[in-house]
Amino acid sequence: MPALVAQIARWTPDVVALSEFRGTPPSSTLARALADLGLAHQLHTTNHGAWSVNSLLVASRWPLRHIRMRHAPREPGRWLMADVAAPQPFALGAMHVPNRVTGRKWDFLDAVLKVAQRWNAGPALFLGDTNSGRPVVDEEVPAFNAREGGWIDALDRARWCDAFRHLRGAERVYTWYSPNGRNGFRIDQAFLNPALLGRLTAARYEWGRRRAGTTRTTVLSDHAALLVDLTDR
Repeated sequence: MPALVAQIARWTPDVVALSEFRGTPPSSTLARALADLGLAHQLHTTNHGAWSVNSLLVASRWPLRHIRMRHAPREPGRWLMADVAAPQPFALGAMHVPNRVTGRKWDFLDAVLKVAQRWNAGPALFLGDTNSGRPVVDEEVPAFNAREGGWIDALDRARWCDAFRHLRGAERVYTWYSPNGRNGFRIDQAFLNPALLGRLTAARYEWGRRRAGTTRTTVLSDHAALLVDLTDR
């Protein structure tokens, strides 16, 4: 946990969205440490009756207000939409999409798409572990199907742009590797609407480091971090 906190501190973020956050002592320690870094405004989706279930945490330097939407995903703990009262405010939708075997993935993706299509409340981005990607360009071996790729295409048609692809084109990068085959996939994305896209300056992935100057490692997390930079103008 100290190494994870130190890595986040080195990135000097203004807002952090974490997947697989829980209501357990280690996660609580992490939340307090983020507050000590200045990210004291926090929202989470932990369930008081199921502390060990994966949830979400959003921590910010600026006040947060929970946004509840009628068409939002109903999956417990895997969707969190908030207004971020930054100098130039924006909305952030953090997600952790269920995988296929749960039988709940398609309803979740459809709900996110519906929120995107109906969004009319100013600058916004949706981001997180989508367990999805476009066939070929986002996979080292075949894994994604037409429905997953089609969901990203539908977001694009709704003018929600994949930040990394917008800036880096078809560049190959993987954010998670299967534990068995060690094949890579890009399953973590950020999608920006037109009102926010003009403020996008960078989008990149980085693996954590045990300490400053050391080599990148998957020890801190089995996912690469997605870093999105926005101007304040």
